[in-house]
Amino acid sequence: MNHPGTINITDFTYELPVEKIAAAPMSNRADSRLLVYNKGVISNHVFTSIESQLPTQATLVFNNTKVVKARLSFQKETGAAIEVFCLEPQKGITVEQSFSQRHTTNWICMIGNSKKWKEEILNLNMLIADVEVVLSAKRLENYGQESLIQFTWNNSDFSFSEILEIVGELPLPPYMNREATADDRIRYNTVYAVHEGSVAAPTAGLHFTDTLIKELKSNGVKTLDVLLHVGAGTFKPVKSETMQEHVMHAERIKVSVFTLEQIRIQKQKSKIIPVGTTSTRTLESLFWMGVQVIENRHSASDFSIVQWEPYEAKNNYSADEALTALINYLNANELDFVEGFTQIIIAPGYQFKIIDGLITNFHQPQSTLLLLVSALIGNDWRKVYEHALQNNYRFLSYGDSSLLLP
Repeated sequence: MNHPGTINITDFTYELPVEKIAAAPMSNRADSRLLVYNKGVISNHVFTSIESQLPTQATLVFNNTKVVKARLSFQKETGAAIEVFCLEPQKGITVEQSFSQRHTTNWICMIGNSKKWKEEILNLNMLIADVEVVLSAKRLENYGQESLIQFTWNNSDFSFSEILEIVGELPLPPYMNREATADDRIRYNTVYAVHEGSVAAPTAGLHFTDTLIKELKSNGVKTLDVLLHVGAGTFKPVKSETMQEHVMHAERIKVSVFTLEQIRIQKQKSKIIPVGTTSTRTLESLFWMGVQVIENRHSASDFSIVQWEPYEAKNNYSADEALTALINYLNANELDFVEGFTQIIIAPGYQFKIIDGLITNFHQPQSTLLLLVSALIGNDWRKVYEHALQNNYRFLSYGDSSLLLP
């Protein structure tokens, strides 16, 4: 597999006018436009017609993570506003474990107006069911642009999840340049979102409605759910000149043995089409976790995929071999799920092992998401994006969709 470390990120840029960025969602999710790229041919459709554009016997894979109200606004006694954006729990603690805490929990956070916050403890007062609760934040360590924050609250009747739900704000992407509204609290999550833990939406899924999913299933389209909690790093442009210098963000995934078995079965008889880049990263990471089992270099029950691992592989295994090995390992150890972190970077040179196509939105220039698209359809990404711009497609999180079939 060709190593993408020498890729120059400036080769993956294009002019994105501000007016092409969707600042708000469509009134109806499935009324979004759908650009279809099928073996080099581009056509225009409406998302409600996606079934007619999917391969026969397609299997759609959804990421059923849910965006949490991860943005907290504190105010110092001096009046200075400090924003604390929760990214992920302290290493070694899962999102589920942190959300269930009832007195204290530590999170890696981005801090807005950081220079104004010295060593003092910040407090935020709130009412939960007519009970006054005080949430306190203390900065423990600094990690460059991020900090380790200890949150404590004075009433153990409430979990951290409940605290965020009451006082937190939905973290809309900064390019929307506006505050989240009540409508965003619904629309910036997919209709199938279940497991809280993401700080950004798996936006390709925002186009699906309950009705559309029901119609797809009734007409023979198979659907499966995986879980990857989306971090803020997903949508950040690459700052380094070459990919070798870029440190890919790590995100936690969790997939049941049942789903793994279904992926293995469906891979043999249908086309696997992930809904979004996060589902793609999850599926491809599952393959490499299976390779780790085959080569006996995994760590107990918690798997991790580092960003360059696929490009350093010495052996070539089939999807069936890797998935079977992973399933057998989990069953032998009486584990119902495979869990771990993935830092996988999918860029030109990557050879896909599980997926056969992709449903995705239109992404920012010089982003790892655009690199993933290029890995799938090659230099035709330029043709796709030029067509989208010339035909007034809406870009980024609340924008229109594409179905890419290489």
